Amino acid sequence: MNLLDRLLAHDSWTTRQLLLLCMDLSDKQLDHEFDIGHRTLRRTFDHLIYNMEAWSHLMDGCDVTRSSDCSIGSMLMRLDAAADRLAKVAQQIADRNGWDETWTDHLEIPPCKRTFGGSIAHVITHSMHHRAQLLYMLRRTGMTDLPEGDVLSWEEQHGSARH
Repeated sequence: MNLLDRLLAHDSWTTRQLLLLCMDLSDKQLDHEFDIGHRTLRRTFDHLIYNMEAWSHLMDGCDVTRSSDCSIGSMLMRLDAAADRLAKVAQQIADRNGWDETWTDHLEIPPCKRTFGGSIAHVITHSMHHRAQLLYMLRRTGMTDLPEGDVLSWEEQHGSARH
């Protein structure tokens, strides 16, 4: 497995694990205000997933639409679709060694050029940043035994590590 595949698989799997931990939380818990980031678990998950959706669509030359369904079940489906699209786009870029090629981010005002390599790296690091915020919020709800969320733990769980 190459580095890109590892990073993308870890990114989506780890976000999925945090969403699954929230399946039994009430709307009140999901919407409770915290003193960090996007302030609630629901808004932070939505922001993280929307970033994956939007950037993968934009890099793929497609229009971006925003889902208004932010239930945990819907966000799990959105995450899966966004992760699949992001992996597909990233693989196409890798296949042509197009990391330094540019695309236009039409959501910025004014629109700006971004490299594909920088954009893929941004999506992955952006997700990690917000997962750290989610872990903080989950701890504040009283959850224990939360995953660390690091790549080595993911690799160990998936049998990718060679012993």
